[in-house]
This record gives sequence, structure tokens and C-alpha cells, in this order.
Amino acid sequence: MEYVTGDLESPLAQHHFDLHDIPFDDNSFEIIMCNHVMEHVENDIQCMSELYRVLKPGGWAIMQVPIDFSRDETLEDSSIQTPEEREMHYWQKDHLRLYGKDYPDRLESAGFKVRRDHFAQEIDEELIDKYRLQKEEVIYFAQKENPTH
Repeated sequence: MEYVTGDLESPLAQHHFDLHDIPFDDNSFEIIMCNHVMEHVENDIQCMSELYRVLKPGGWAIMQVPIDFSRDETLEDSSIQTPEEREMHYWQKDHLRLYGKDYPDRLESAGFKVRRDHFAQEIDEELIDKYRLQKEEVIYFAQKENPTH
């Protein structure tokens, strides 16, 4: 298995790029892990579409984001500009949105087929602690369908 890392700025990443324009060919990856990134990017749907583009048919992605489950729709307001306002409304000063229960719909708008997995609610507390999971967290399993199956 080949493991490739990418980030905009981190010196730990093998590749440095903007997620809005991923410098890899179509259908390059079987699995993509993208954790707590979409709330930081200017155009999340464009970034999701780019991830979909580089995912191989039949491949899958886990793209976790902070979600306010009391909110039906994602809060995205261009008038919220200052770090203080962003922290108050989006939970962190460098977030550009706060996702609501419509997050899987946003992934689907980029082409993914999305399955919600509540496995953290079903496993032992010791494993939750070991892997630093949140018991209420939902894992969104986003797949690029394989048209031959």
C-alpha cells in the first residue's frame, strides 16, 4: 500500500497543494481521509468535487467535519469576518462555516454516495478513549460508485 500525505502548509506533508485544485490525475486514489478540513476552505463544494475527481470508481473517503446537530442547515455567512465572530458562530476562529445536519447532502452534491455510520455509539468505552472518538460522532462514508457494478 502506498500512503500519500498532503496539506496546504504543514511541513510534515509530502505534497503541498490547495484542495480547490488538487494536482493529481482523475481516479488516482482508492481511499481518501480528509479530517476537519472542509470547514476551513473557501469553497467546500469545489473541494469535495476535487476529492471526488481524484477518487477511483469504487473508492471511498472519510471526510469528517465539526457538526452542530441542532442545526438543520450549514451556517455560512460572509458577513461573519473577524476571528472573534467566527469563534462565536463557527466554534473556531479560522472556520468559514459550521455544518449542520445537511452535511451529507453537500457531499452528495459533489457526486458521492453517502452512508452514515454510528459505530462509535456501539463500541466499548475503552476503544472510544483509545482512538479519541466522540461517542455522538457520525462517520460519513462517502463512496464514488463504480459504474461497472
